Amino acid sequence: MPLFINRDQIFAHQVHLLEHKLRSKEERILELETENALLHLRLADCLGQLRRDHEGQREAEKRCQLQRSAQKNAHLALSKLLAQVQGLKQDLRGVFGMYVSFARELEMQGKELLEKVALIISTLHQQRDPLRRLQEEVCALERSLEEEKGRCREERQRRRLLHNALVELRGNIRVHCRVRPLLPLDHSPIRASPSFTHTCHTHPLSHTPCLSLLQDTVLVHSARPGSQVLSRTFEFERVHGPEDSQDAVFEEVKPLLTSLLDGYNVCIMAYGQTGSGKTHTMIGSHHGNSAASASGDQEGIIPKAASELFRLIAERAVDSVEVSVVEVYNNEVLDLLAKDEEGGAYAGVKREVITTATGNIEVPGLAHEPVSSCAEVMRVLGGVLRVRAQSPTQVHRDSSRSHLIVTLTVTSRSANALALARRLQSRQQPPRAPAQRDFWSPRCARRATAIATRGRSAHTSTEDRPSSPASSAHSSPFSSPGPSPCPSPRTSISQEPIRTRLQLVDLAGSECVGVSGVSGAALWESSCINRSLSALSDVLGALADHRPHVPYRNSRLTHLLQDSIGGDAKLLVMLCVSPTQRFLTESLQSLGFGTRARQVQRGPPRTPQRKNQGLRVK
Repeated sequence: MPLFINRDQIFAHQVHLLEHKLRSKEERILELETENALLHLRLADCLGQLRRDHEGQREAEKRCQLQRSAQKNAHLALSKLLAQVQGLKQDLRGVFGMYVSFARELEMQGKELLEKVALIISTLHQQRDPLRRLQEEVCALERSLEEEKGRCREERQRRRLLHNALVELRGNIRVHCRVRPLLPLDHSPIRASPSFTHTCHTHPLSHTPCLSLLQDTVLVHSARPGSQVLSRTFEFERVHGPEDSQDAVFEEVKPLLTSLLDGYNVCIMAYGQTGSGKTHTMIGSHHGNSAASASGDQEGIIPKAASELFRLIAERAVDSVEVSVVEVYNNEVLDLLAKDEEGGAYAGVKREVITTATGNIEVPGLAHEPVSSCAEVMRVLGGVLRVRAQSPTQVHRDSSRSHLIVTLTVTSRSANALALARRLQSRQQPPRAPAQRDFWSPRCARRATAIATRGRSAHTSTEDRPSSPASSAHSSPFSSPGPSPCPSPRTSISQEPIRTRLQLVDLAGSECVGVSGVSGAALWESSCINRSLSALSDVLGALADHRPHVPYRNSRLTHLLQDSIGGDAKLLVMLCVSPTQRFLTESLQSLGFGTRARQVQRGPPRTPQRKNQGLRVK
């Protein structure tokens, strides 16, 4: 059978083989190119490594050069320091040599001095006996003097305590006097009013002192040419001289704050002519304009009393403390804490003083602000002092033309253990007849008669005069409650709020119109001031004479302070007087006012337990 060979197949097979070989070659070429690329990368890495090694070697050489230069510099510096140290050593050797020479000289001088001292001692020993006797006598006299001073202080303190106890038992108003130092206004000329002649103002000796102090007594001695020699003596509970500081004045006032927390209402008022230091005593020279501003930037009774009050209540359970400020200007009561509707600034708003059916004195709508520190009290007071009426007079350029009354009301629910014990003890005492007291109006007399009649029928003791506002939980700072209700046989104690108040009063100047030299609208201001202070004197005179009617309603001031003047609140009057003959008439008027105030006997003050309805036995 013939063999047929297909050439096309052979060619196709060969082509296929050739293509296979071509693909193999191409793959080999790709592998070689890849290897070549890898070799190039390795070559670049090697070159970079060589370059970095070369740069590192150069940097190392630079560091070595820097180190060598630093070492050279340090070596030079050390060599210089070594040279300086050597120079200092040489100087030290010289100083040490001088010290040794000085020590030798000092030792020699010390020996000579000791020899001289020994010689002096030997000389003194020869005169020792007379000197020793004199020293013993001086020591004995000093000891005797100290013993006498101690006994004198003890007797004076005992006398003061006994006198305070007597005043407490009598219920008298306590009066302190403060004599201010000489001020520039004592030497400045004053143009007298055409209708008034003040002879001591024009006399060249008008600025000389005419007051002297002896313990708690003020001695007035005036011998003006052409007039009769004046010599009078005024005695008060405490007299402060010009050298007494604000702290010394407040130390005598501080015990009243303890009585405030014991349940008594307290009132402190400053009385005197313009320029006598009332505002300085009550507020201080940096809180307001004061005639005593030359004595320094000191706090007065109001800031110190607020600070002491918050210090005392920090140890007791007190719910709140509120402050209210009013002024009596032109016989009108103005609420200085009331704010206007537009800007919220303080603006004096007129208020009325009313007497309720129970005899309480209230000021409806009076604004109060809660306070928690002395700083807040002074912030409030500093804001309202700018609203207080002030105008210049011939006596003082910033004369206060209104009576300022600052009231701090303390509300507490905590029962005083001592007060509770005394109250329970008083409940066990047999009933006594109602005390005969003075009345300040026929209506109060009729009410007291009715109360006494009911008291005799129920075998209870009630008093006709209204007590302090401490007994009412809902009364205003200017209100006084009625008598305490009769207790029931139950022994539980109701923790109702107990309110006590501290009234701080800065009265306007008590000088006459001729001395102030005002005219026009200011003349009406001075007239209102004098009428209100005259009404205050009339009230004190009626109380001192035990008159059946006391004219509290003759002035808004006396009506507002009725509970403090005629009630059972503890009242302290701070008389501020000028020491010179220039203001002798005004000083005598102030001292006479204080004397009348001391004569007021309001009866023994009732204990806080009988006042406070907050401690009620049922």
